[in-house]
Amino acid sequence: MNEVRSAIQNRRTVKKFKKDAVPTEQIIELLDTAVWAPNHKLREPWRFLLFTGDGRKKLADAIEAEMGEDNKFSANIMQVPSIMLVVLEEDPRQNIWDEDFAAVSALVQNFMLAAWSEDIGTFWVTKPFLYAPKFRKPLGIQAGEKIIGMVYMGYPDVIPSAKERTPAKDKLTLFD
Repeated sequence: MNEVRSAIQNRRTVKKFKKDAVPTEQIIELLDTAVWAPNHKLREPWRFLLFTGDGRKKLADAIEAEMGEDNKFSANIMQVPSIMLVVLEEDPRQNIWDEDFAAVSALVQNFMLAAWSEDIGTFWVTKPFLYAPKFRKPLGIQAGEKIIGMVYMGYPDVIPSAKERTPAKDKLTLFD
């Protein structure tokens, strides 16, 4: 099996991290790889918000603004070494929006695979509060922007075992 196929099949979603933070410079290098995602006409419809160290408190505060102080998410955020919000610049034309959403999703996958290749675990998280104005405003998320998700990252403390996938041939309709 080649390196790319191996990376895709061996990557795992990591939910338990060691306390050591991934250096910001390394995260930026991983992003510089991830931006090679296919994107129509090189629109590059993305931006990133990275929370590390004490900066995680700003993210926790935004979650608390929406959900109140007694919620499990803001406490959990402080246990994750680094969290990145991936933001899509939305286009009002549906076909462009679809292309851009796909491009940003490909970027996230690229980032996760590149991170895994450097022994960094990731977890792509989506939550209802990502849509809430009380969460978005303190982080500078503007109207016309969509948070594709939060990417938790760090050095894995526990690597889960692989879960079986349905073979593609079971979902393939072939016209020959």
